[in-house]
Amino acid sequence: MEPSHPDTVEAVLGVDTHRDFHIAAVLAMSGRTLGIGRFPAAESGYRQLHAWASQLGIIRRAGVESSGNYGAALSRYLLSQGLEVLEAPGPGRAARRRRSKSDRGDAEAAARAVLSGRAHSPVKSGSGPAEIARLYLVAKDSAVKAQRQAANQLKAILVTADPTLREDLATLSRRALVRACLELSEGDENTDPVARATRFTLRVLAERIEQLRAQARALEGRLSDLVRCHHPRLIDAVGIGPHSAAVLLTAMGDNSDRLRGEASFAALCGASPVEYSSGNRQHRRLNRGGNRQANAALHRIVLSRLRWDARTQAYYERRVMEGKTRREVIRCLKRYVAREVYRLIQQGRRDPEAHTGSATHLTAGRVPAVRVT
Repeated sequence: MEPSHPDTVEAVLGVDTHRDFHIAAVLAMSGRTLGIGRFPAAESGYRQLHAWASQLGIIRRAGVESSGNYGAALSRYLLSQGLEVLEAPGPGRAARRRRSKSDRGDAEAAARAVLSGRAHSPVKSGSGPAEIARLYLVAKDSAVKAQRQAANQLKAILVTADPTLREDLATLSRRALVRACLELSEGDENTDPVARATRFTLRVLAERIEQLRAQARALEGRLSDLVRCHHPRLIDAVGIGPHSAAVLLTAMGDNSDRLRGEASFAALCGASPVEYSSGNRQHRRLNRGGNRQANAALHRIVLSRLRWDARTQAYYERRVMEGKTRREVIRCLKRYVAREVYRLIQQGRRDPEAHTGSATHLTAGRVPAVRVT
């Protein structure tokens, strides 16, 4: 039987997170529900939640749903209180079809996922350069996307513009077109109202493009400085630029204990091979899961090395001669790059003051001796 005194009852905490409130459930190690409560999604609510749970038992582990979204701030608070916080996976569609859905049930399911071991991935601490890189990437990606959208709108307006204006701007490159639109004047009162509105709109869109371009450049500079400050070996590696380095660093997170090893990082990036064999045919295919932004960063690095790195080119030619397709060779190379990136980031965390020259054997685009099939 469970001890009656709460100070002697070991329990786990499960939280179903929302924008304005969180539902928390405390379960004993036997699976018995000790209590369920609702708390505001604010700093005072986090304190209330932790104090309430501590009154029901000894809390050492907690499962939090959506720890990278609505539950991010709560996860950071619980980590600061010394708890082991795990990402609680959802029950899945099959389980939801078998039973009704409720916030109380989701909170209990999060706690039961911790008890059963189904929740085993530590949450991101969000307290270091990886979190800073994520913030910069969010702003930069949105600036680049908005810049592209404004450029498309500018060209679309030119299609229906006055023929004289359209012919003057039709032969210009994109950069020259933006500069020309910045210098457009509306004209005087005798100018056609539609032509005046067209010129004004083109100038506004050109100003927006310039502003967004300046923001993207500033954020790119901050990303470069951040990575060079904390992981200089990573950005010095062949084919790894500031943006790709920041994406991979963000995928790994600030707390390296989230991953069991470089194989876990490769799986997280969708670069681990997936067995696809049948009968006498032994085959591995691309992994279509994982963090797709990190996978795209690995793909860019591989394409860059295939173009500029002699060792990578030699490896590619050798594997093609063995009967591998281009897609299969790129899959192998992405797995190698994932291993290299993991080691470089881990080395930078263990020895941040080390000189960058000591990592030349990893940053020269060298293909590791361990073979990926």
